Amino acid sequence: MQTEKHGHKHHGKSTREIIDPQCVLKAIGLNEGQKFLDAGCGDGYISMAASKRVQDDGRVYAMDAYEPSLDSLREEIKQNEIRNIEVILADMTVNIPLEDNLIDMCVMANVLHGFAIEGTLKPVLDEIRRVLKPGGTFAVVEFNKTEGPPGPSYDVKLSPENVETILEEYGFTVGGTEEVGKYHYLVESFKKIV
Repeated sequence: MQTEKHGHKHHGKSTREIIDPQCVLKAIGLNEGQKFLDAGCGDGYISMAASKRVQDDGRVYAMDAYEPSLDSLREEIKQNEIRNIEVILADMTVNIPLEDNLIDMCVMANVLHGFAIEGTLKPVLDEIRRVLKPGGTFAVVEFNKTEGPPGPSYDVKLSPENVETILEEYGFTVGGTEEVGKYHYLVESFKKIV
């Protein structure tokens, strides 16, 4: 089974109840007309919020490797007659089926720790960097590194310093870290302009 191969044991669970997408999108300054990638979107609650922010002139790419979550998002899109979200089934460790330098802003929420534990950071972050515009924003949202739920076990959780080090190692310029709710922090970074 594809999900087992990559060890994503949290597939199908949503963090919709514990993270406010508006707080995340406000923190990165997502605006009307921008192209936004929700990398590892799950059931797409951040994509839905982003859709309202980018409006008709913008585009949201909601991408995940777990089809049941995407099916639920597709249903929500259909019910709400949303036209600016493109749902993409893709394994980021293989490729992101988008053209180079397309994306203004990308958010990866509660997903990076999984790639870190699997040892698949390089292909994923290389692909994120490839699809981002030069100077584009890549924001990583992760659970605070504390004992107990919610989120993965303590040894799997990443500290903000861990995330900053990973991002710098893979060619991003770190812009800062801030709290985005009771259980989460966000590290903002930018694709280096070469």
